[in-house]
Parts: sequence; C-alpha cells; structure tokens
Amino acid sequence: MKPGRLKQILLLTDGCSNHGEDPIAVAALARNQGITVNVIGVLDDRQQGKPQGLDEVESIAEAGGGVSQIVYQKSLSQTVQMVTRQAMTQTIQGVVNKELQEILGKDQTIEELPPEKRGEVVEVVDDLGERCDLEVLVLVDTSASMHHKLPTVKEALYDLSLSLNARTGSNQFSVYTFPDQKKTIRKMVDWTPELGEINGIFSKLLSGGYTPTGPALKEALYAFTEKPMFQSMQDGVDPYEETGF
Repeated sequence: MKPGRLKQILLLTDGCSNHGEDPIAVAALARNQGITVNVIGVLDDRQQGKPQGLDEVESIAEAGGGVSQIVYQKSLSQTVQMVTRQAMTQTIQGVVNKELQEILGKDQTIEELPPEKRGEVVEVVDDLGERCDLEVLVLVDTSASMHHKLPTVKEALYDLSLSLNARTGSNQFSVYTFPDQKKTIRKMVDWTPELGEINGIFSKLLSGGYTPTGPALKEALYAFTEKPMFQSMQDGVDPYEETGF
C-alpha cells in the first residue's frame, strides 16, 4: 500500500462554544470531507475537575472521527504530539479495515485477525503513519480565558513540529486563531513544513470574550480547499484526487 495524504484539524480550547452554529455538526461535515477533527481541552494547572464546558470536547472529536483529550497546561506539549499521532494511526487503521473487509468480508477487522496476521497489519499501519503526507491545521481558541495559556500553546506547537518532522513523510502545518474582530478566524501562520516562525505571533494576539467554535471550524475547512491547489501543482499532484492509500 502506498502512503496517502492525511488531513487534520487540531482544535485547542478551554470552554464550550457560545456563538454561531453547532460545532459538533460542523465536525461531522469535516469528517465527510476526509478531514479529521481532534480536540484538546486545556485546563489551568490549579484547576480541579473538568468544567462543564469541556464535555463538548469529546463530542466534537467523536463527530469529527478524531481524538479528544482533556489536559493540564504542564502536559500540553506531550498531549498535542500524542493526539496528532494517535489520530493518524486511527485514520489509517480505518482505511486498512476497509481494505480488509473488501478482501476478506464485511465483518473482518484488524482486531479479529489471528495474532500473527494482526502483527503484520499493525506493522503496515505503523509504516504508513511514518510515510504518509500530513496536513495539520491548528485552530487556537483565543477567547479571554485562554489568554494566559497561549505561551504554553506556542511551545506545544513548536514541539509538535519538531516531533513530526522526524517522520519520512512530508508535513504541512498552518495556525489559525479565533475569534477575530473582522473575520471568524485569523490566519497566523500559512502552510509551512515547520512551525519555527510562531515565536513572535502569540504575544501580539488580542483575546476576545466569546467562543464561536462552530463557525471557526467551518471557516477552517476552506483553508484545506484553498491550499492543495497551489501546493499540489508544485508537487505535480491532481489537487482534486481523494485522500487514500
């Protein structure tokens, strides 16, 4: 199997949406378009228990076919890397399971294979995870309660870039924030293979008081439809070709 191109939205937030359309419905739309939505709920290090608003984190990720995690600031960097890689593996496993069902029958999955065959398939999944092309759009909630967490977010994204660039497959990252006074989301970093340039951007951000997560996710989808056209022409790839393996 040849590696394909995986597309992810990584949403970093600390509360529930309170403006605009339902983010769970938008996440389901993204999934239908072949874009996985992962969500990390960021807690204060001194915060006790999970706030009610972060229940939405799990629902958005589930609808988007992705991975969710509630995490304290101090563990954010490790969690961002883990969630991104776990979502890659989960997506590839889904593709492999579909192939298995076409070959062996509709009820056949990786988990139901004999141990020796299962091990071989897991190796294939791991190999594809290293070689596939990856596009990660990072969507950062900059509502008022997130302001003091942004330096930690910056460090986590830089570490993510370093970690994933150890793969043999190509990486493309972009960073958007919301809310924005003029637009729903604001482009902070255009598509790039490395996130080293994020050092100066987070100190310039103005925090807003509301959280339009649904509209922000919807706007983020357009960044994927705009980006592949130019990038794919450079790579000699048909920009309308479906993601696959």
